[in-house]
Amino acid sequence: MTPRHLPILIFAAAALLLAACATTERLSAANDVHGLLVAIRDNDRAAFDAHIDRTALEAEIQDVLVRQAKAAGLGDGVTGLGVLVSGPLSHAAGGMLLRPDVFRAVADEYGYSPEKPLPGTVRLAAALTPIDSGRVCAKDPRTGACLLTFAEESGTWRLVAFDASRVLPKPPGARR
Repeated sequence: MTPRHLPILIFAAAALLLAACATTERLSAANDVHGLLVAIRDNDRAAFDAHIDRTALEAEIQDVLVRQAKAAGLGDGVTGLGVLVSGPLSHAAGGMLLRPDVFRAVADEYGYSPEKPLPGTVRLAAALTPIDSGRVCAKDPRTGACLLTFAEESGTWRLVAFDASRVLPKPPGARR
């Protein structure tokens, strides 16, 4: 090997290390994603709550509510009121939506039913896409959009974001 080949070798080694880190991260996340899927399948509220970040998910719901209030075009006063009540509404909606049975119903809509076996950790890892340091996402196979985002928090991968617009009712006249 000549000295001019050294940069290429270093670059190739760095690329392999990064790929290995991404795979390790996805495998680690997949274990907890599997735990979340089991909790959803078994309607286990305690295990479900251990695998979600309720505060982050309610913030996601609030963001959708604020966007809907602004998009409704009902005037600044009504929009301001919508933004003002979005916090309490997102907390209430979180109580109604952030439950294993609701996620199971959404999974059923995507063709995953309790009768089907859950995918294994390696298959789940392959379906997760690293999006930044400490975060991975499960994409909609039809659109490529990020449906579920998981982040590592204190050694556990928790659901921190989801496409709340898919589960929240749309205002009258709005398109999905």
